[in-house]
Amino acid sequence: MSTLIRSLSLFGLVCSGAAAADPVRVIMETTYGAITLEVNTDKAPATAANFLQYVDQAGYDHTIFHRVIDGFMIQGGGHYRDLTESPSGPSLFNEADNGLRNEVGTIAMARMSEIDSATNQFFINVADNPRLDHQPTSCSRSDEAAAAARAERGLFKPKRCKSFGYAVFGRVIDGMTVVKTIEQVATDAQGGFFDAPKEPITIISIRRLP
Repeated sequence: MSTLIRSLSLFGLVCSGAAAADPVRVIMETTYGAITLEVNTDKAPATAANFLQYVDQAGYDHTIFHRVIDGFMIQGGGHYRDLTESPSGPSLFNEADNGLRNEVGTIAMARMSEIDSATNQFFINVADNPRLDHQPTSCSRSDEAAAAARAERGLFKPKRCKSFGYAVFGRVIDGMTVVKTIEQVATDAQGGFFDAPKEPITIISIRRLP
């Protein structure tokens, strides 16, 4: 087990009632230029801690933006240039119900269909994407568990609730022109990946700013 994965396993939620934390800023150096992000450690404490642990362990170095959809988002942080996966830690508790919205320039965690399945991949919204937000009609974890139990018995019912949502944990404060340039690159299908840039867009590093 790598040092990155071992250290990620030590995460716990930030205690409630604590004073609002100052935002943390990081700079993402890419082959297309720099993007500065402000990470919201107040409203997204577990998600921010998860992201910053990867940052501090250089876990995003030399990964790529492997999924780019014009008018939607750019996604990266989990694959290298040859599309192999970068090391990731345990799945993360989904904080999509923190009140932060998937608006232009915000950064959120990517995940699989399961509510608490995010690990290291993130995306930057290039449009307002309200369908990615937590909603009053979103499925709960108990809804998800009940559906899984029915599926084990061979019973499948259409969902009547919406996605739990995707947890926003920060926003771009400088370098949105770089984001928009990445949004416009040519893409195709590569090795089972759809919407992959034809020419790799590398995240050289992400580091905290003083």
